[in-house]
Amino acid sequence: MNTASVTLRLLDKADKEILKLPRTVKGALYDFQHKFKANPQATGLQLKQLKGDSRLWSARVNDEYRALLLRLADNDWLIVSVKHRKQVYENLDRLAYGVNQITGGIEYVDLQVVEESVLKRTAPKPSAPTPAAPTQPELPRQEPLFARFSEQQLTDLGAAEPLVPVIRTLTTEEQLLGLIEYAPQLTGEILLSLFDGKSYEDVLEQVTAPVAAPEPVDTEDFQTAGRRPATMVTTTDEALREALEGEDFGRWKVFLHPTQSRLVKRDYSGPARVGGGPGTGKTIVALHRVKHLVEQLPQGRNKQVLLTTYNKNLAADLRARLLELGGEQLLSRVDISHVDQLALRVVREAEPGSAKQTIDDNQVLREWRSMLDELGEATWDAEFLHDEWTQVILGQAVVSRTDYFRARRAGRGRSITRPERAEIWQLAEKFTQRLDRLGRQTWAQVAERAARLEMEREQRIQAVEQQRAEHDGLDNIHLQDGSAGWLRYRYRHIVVDEAQDLRPGHWKMLRAMVARDRNDLFLVGDTHQRIYNNQVTLGSLGINIRGRSAKLTLSYRTTRQILGSALGVLSGESFDDLDGNQETLAGYRSVLSGTRPELHPNADWEAERGAITELVADWDDIPLEQIAICVPTNAMAQEVAVSLAHAGIRAVEIGPDGPRGDEGVHIGTMFRFKGLEYQRMIIAGVNEGLVPRNAVIHMQRTDALRYRRELQRARSLLFVAATRSRDSLAIFWHGTPSRFLRPLLTN
Repeated sequence: MNTASVTLRLLDKADKEILKLPRTVKGALYDFQHKFKANPQATGLQLKQLKGDSRLWSARVNDEYRALLLRLADNDWLIVSVKHRKQVYENLDRLAYGVNQITGGIEYVDLQVVEESVLKRTAPKPSAPTPAAPTQPELPRQEPLFARFSEQQLTDLGAAEPLVPVIRTLTTEEQLLGLIEYAPQLTGEILLSLFDGKSYEDVLEQVTAPVAAPEPVDTEDFQTAGRRPATMVTTTDEALREALEGEDFGRWKVFLHPTQSRLVKRDYSGPARVGGGPGTGKTIVALHRVKHLVEQLPQGRNKQVLLTTYNKNLAADLRARLLELGGEQLLSRVDISHVDQLALRVVREAEPGSAKQTIDDNQVLREWRSMLDELGEATWDAEFLHDEWTQVILGQAVVSRTDYFRARRAGRGRSITRPERAEIWQLAEKFTQRLDRLGRQTWAQVAERAARLEMEREQRIQAVEQQRAEHDGLDNIHLQDGSAGWLRYRYRHIVVDEAQDLRPGHWKMLRAMVARDRNDLFLVGDTHQRIYNNQVTLGSLGINIRGRSAKLTLSYRTTRQILGSALGVLSGESFDDLDGNQETLAGYRSVLSGTRPELHPNADWEAERGAITELVADWDDIPLEQIAICVPTNAMAQEVAVSLAHAGIRAVEIGPDGPRGDEGVHIGTMFRFKGLEYQRMIIAGVNEGLVPRNAVIHMQRTDALRYRRELQRARSLLFVAATRSRDSLAIFWHGTPSRFLRPLLTN
């Protein structure tokens, strides 16, 4: 056998099986793959073909364990399992593998392991009656879960054919979960969707179609199948090491779902957007997209790809994960910045002498209130004026009273008359002058100023390009004079994470920073998780994503039980898709299973803090850093921390830049948990009047549209908090539970 250029890959399901093996076996497997790539025929590897099978081989990992391999071609091998040597050579009919006729990916199943897992979860039969006892009537047979679907329908959906006979025998959810643990991932997704009541047609559209191979599948062509996205494998030493180290954080660098892989590698004719619920891997797609774009760049040292998000904490996390994904070489071609920092950099570059202090929204509201108090103005409240100034005046770059009279106010709540607009404009002018006197500026002002500067720069670039086209490609140095160098767009590609939370000014700035070309802007986000009031329509800002939008629907973080409760929180609300249409979570699902969220009513806040402390103390089987407590206000966060401290439990507050310490339970308000995840999560203080706040409830009488918008934002905050948990969720309240909990309380 020719041993040149040996390829050895690890199948996704094999990786999950290997994670359960002893550490010494994992280490031996890492050494094994080095030796195998060097020479599969080395005596110590004992490579041999299994009897009666043309493709399945075994090779020695160590004295006790053997790797099962599929030979895809002469020097192309795929590890499908690692088993104890006693389990390798007997009853070979149980080892089923093949090319899925729908996805074209390679699938492998040990039918014996699957059947044992299903049987293990079979409900115990009633014990036989004693002789003296009367004969018990025979219990009615349970109807199989999937009796209404034919074998052909199941295989047409993409279920693994060898498993169809087992699938047809399942009668309980426990048995179903036992099968899914060892079944190919697509089979699990299909069965859970059908079990949840989705129709054959819905599953075909939402689960099967996104991963179906675009070309006819030859089920005998294993080499081609091994290269398809549906065969999730790893080949590199580093990727294998990551896969062996643990399933929580290493796998995202190695295995992409076929749907994710297609979105990462697709060539888009313009701006594109990827949506999806929490835990569906949107950020993972963004990171792999950055890597893919960098790999297409010509050689150089400049940073032609921008990766941005809406705050400093998330930007730091993106940097760390991109470093894990591609190392310093990848980072050297990527500018990673949170969008406000980027806008401030643009403004300071244009105005190097400016010493203005940039203040956050809480400080801005205080200034509004102070000004209204000084003026004795009681007609308008500070929150309304701040939103009007930020979203309408700054958001639409309104520069005159006449322009403001004509400005659109869609989604702003109560309608206002022309005289009222005149009053608001006068107050906005006074507020702007007040900030100038104080030497302060808001982040919204910075974003709008940066947008104007970048749009002016873009116009100069376009003028240069037009002149060059008119003069046979020759440059006019006078047109570029004073530009501190030859004018060019700042970036070739821009990737945006958490797109739903950017301001209109941010979008106008980003649009102007990159040429309107193929693969220019790539956005990921979920409007169900919008926690700020930055509602935009991208098309109106020059970012046309029509026909280039996709949605991820499979959650990798949240269990089915937590997911169902979180979706209940959103019931009754509709959400936009950043482009004027409605966004839905149709088809959003998880193949993970766990316990139902715990609901804990309490008499008062003191009793609630005591109950929280007891629960955290009971969770002594995991590190404290994997536990989080989310509350509505900063004051409540401090009070919970004090209660934990009295019980000897260390707590760490989450600030604007992340956790303020290394060891302890993480505590913070709902805003602070965006982008984070934990094994176990407590959401406390979920009472009416806190979630949503009383101030929001009072708006129902004064401003119905604003009330609905703020109510939706409060729902989104609770939804974000509930979906931070991977394993367990506990919800606490005192007094009257929040209206958002009604679907959970009635289940």
